[in-house]
Amino acid sequence: MHHLKNFSSKMPLIRGAVLAAAGSGLAWHVVPSDYNVSGAVSVPPLAWDSLILPWSALYKRNALPFLLCSFPQHGVSPVFLSSMSDVPDPVRAKGAVIDPGGCPNHSCNCLGRDTFADVAKKVGPAVVNISTSKSFFGRDVGKGIGSGTIIDEDGTILTCAHVVVDPQGLKLSPKVEVTLHDGRSFEGIVVSADLHYDVAVVKIKSKTPLPFAKLGSSSKLCPGDWVAAMGCPHTLQNTITAGIISFVGRKSTDLGLEGVEREYLQADCAINHGNSGGPLVNIDGEVVGISVMKVSGADGLSFALPIDSALKIVEQFKRNGRVVQPWLGMRMIELNDMLVAQLKEANPSFPDVSSGVLVNMVSPGSPADRAGFRPGDVVTEFGGRPIANVNEVIEAMDDKVGKPFKAVVRRGRSAIQTLTVTPEESRPRM
Repeated sequence: MHHLKNFSSKMPLIRGAVLAAAGSGLAWHVVPSDYNVSGAVSVPPLAWDSLILPWSALYKRNALPFLLCSFPQHGVSPVFLSSMSDVPDPVRAKGAVIDPGGCPNHSCNCLGRDTFADVAKKVGPAVVNISTSKSFFGRDVGKGIGSGTIIDEDGTILTCAHVVVDPQGLKLSPKVEVTLHDGRSFEGIVVSADLHYDVAVVKIKSKTPLPFAKLGSSSKLCPGDWVAAMGCPHTLQNTITAGIISFVGRKSTDLGLEGVEREYLQADCAINHGNSGGPLVNIDGEVVGISVMKVSGADGLSFALPIDSALKIVEQFKRNGRVVQPWLGMRMIELNDMLVAQLKEANPSFPDVSSGVLVNMVSPGSPADRAGFRPGDVVTEFGGRPIANVNEVIEAMDDKVGKPFKAVVRRGRSAIQTLTVTPEESRPRM
């Protein structure tokens, strides 16, 4: 890029920019300064909001009517951007509260100077450090550390199962030490835990009210949404890191976790040993996930269990005292347009479907085998509802073991078939 040394010689170019700005609905004028020339642009509020957003965090406190982007090099023109007041703003017209940074105060993922500071103040008091005694063949080998979140004023704490499990024999630590944000310590009782889903519930009792975090919904998240990870990495309590959602619905198989049907939120927040069980929160201060793991040796690859999935596990804890896992005995793959096209090219008799799940393996003697499922079948409905992915089959079964489900199956070019399958309970992991 070449530097503009004699900017005054570029006046015809400036005039052209003036005309272009006027034609686009922006107002431009040249003002004298110590530089050769400078320009000012008045911007309608709708365009102004899009221009000001990246810099709003810097100017939130001052509530300036303009944003100054200055370049101190000699010969380069400073530019002033100011909002035009004579163009009505529909956001303001609706009565939305506007902060000095130019963003309405609602869930719009707008960032301000104090956005993450406010998140820390709101959620931080409910984030706890969990310490467990670790032993190896009867010998004390130190303490395990993790994090958790108080989700109810009665002292219910949500964390990861691997935080409260003794690695020798994968046994639960019946009691753990819980340290609050303010330094208070409590003895925690592990109420329930499931290693398959890596969710645990710990309970503490206090004579005084306990802070607790508000729970959000992970189903509303999209890639690019701002989030913060909170916890106690390496026992460093009250730690917060920020980032964005990198991917929603990252499958466990993508991470090499065979035999586990789970989906994770992928984020680029920095997490380390001790963050496990801590909350992943949105910028409204709502818990949307539980930090579970990171990729060793890689930056910006952390994973959290969606809060919607975690709460379903907690509900099963309440109903059954444990997690009941229905088992069909068949492996399924989600279909998409590209995969369907490839399957049709390889086998012209493949069903003419646009969605569903493909059965690619059936275990001999399993409920699916007894029901008549075959590799190559395409399941389009299960339990009376359309099916687009494997997770919807799992959600339809919930914890209903021994209950028959009707499945609508497409098999080759033949007519649609309806099979009845009765799930069995898989062998409990804990």
